[in-house]
Amino acid sequence: MLVPLADATIDCCGAKAATLATLLQAGLLVPEGIVIPFGAQQIDDGLSRWLASVGDPPVAVRSSAANEDTALTSAAGQHDSFLGVQGIAAVVDAVRACWASVWSPRATAYRNGSDAPAMAVIIQRHLDADVSGVMFTDPNGPTLIEASWGLGPSVVEGRVTPDRYQVTAGGTVTRTIADKLTSLDRQGSALTVRRVPTDQRRTPTLSDATAVQLAALAQTVTALLGSPQDIEWSLTANTPWLLQSRPITTQPPPLTGEVGDEHLLVGIPGSHGTATGPARVVRGPADFPSVRPGDILICPHTDPAWTPLLSIAAGVITEQGGLLSHAAIVAREHKIPAVLAVPRATTQIPTNTPTTLNGTTGTVRV
Repeated sequence: MLVPLADATIDCCGAKAATLATLLQAGLLVPEGIVIPFGAQQIDDGLSRWLASVGDPPVAVRSSAANEDTALTSAAGQHDSFLGVQGIAAVVDAVRACWASVWSPRATAYRNGSDAPAMAVIIQRHLDADVSGVMFTDPNGPTLIEASWGLGPSVVEGRVTPDRYQVTAGGTVTRTIADKLTSLDRQGSALTVRRVPTDQRRTPTLSDATAVQLAALAQTVTALLGSPQDIEWSLTANTPWLLQSRPITTQPPPLTGEVGDEHLLVGIPGSHGTATGPARVVRGPADFPSVRPGDILICPHTDPAWTPLLSIAAGVITEQGGLLSHAAIVAREHKIPAVLAVPRATTQIPTNTPTTLNGTTGTVRV
């Protein structure tokens, strides 16, 4: 029943797993693993044997659904993933949770009435990353890299505003260093959010040489897969690992200089377009029922659980996050404007304040 990750194909294991197989076959660094393919009804003894054969390490348990990582839809963050899972009982529970997540509110909202896809599950060695992030390649511009301390969910779920690096084909690096307040790390069998020490918050996560190395790796992946790529990666002991790569469904807006206007709030342009409507401060799921069609969401951050709101909101403004986060990608797929990393947005823009945002320039007028 189990398929070695290097042998995964799109027909039985989904595009996410099949792409990792292609990267492995090309000799690129991808954590080793296995796949429970489409159609599996139960988890056989092969899983426990594989775990024993690799020393029962912590593993990552990740979805690979038939609708994920395609050229038309990313399904970014719509199904559950689990990091640092250890022991056969915990791994089995995580696999079952991956299967069940195809019916989560965010996944069903993202599908917008389409049938539930077949679900395969990837199980790989967990990497305790020092730095993680996302890269976007663009045939007409620089490679864009976002990076922060610790494990990748901080960046991909928009829970931190990451450092941003733009690397040209000639190796010129332009960087914007963010105030990285928190990191996600594994402690034993648990993942914990820690406050980043003050002297490390504005320390660059990458040297220019490492940014150039990552950009070259991103271009290798792009050439191998044949289209611009959205790549998740991590560094452990200065070694870059590839965790996922999928076609880019929507390019982010070009980054622009900050606008000097006392009437504007300035953030990161996350999704093209403009919108005007009443502000709706949303701090978490308890506030979801208050959102009305046409509202401008004002949030500390958005993660994939917020996907149902993106189908009714006119626009999104966050206090944290980067333009390569899952929420920003889904906002672009929904074609609603988004402005990210606007400092103190939830206190500067009270609920019901008439608000206009421009997701192309990264500005907000209240």
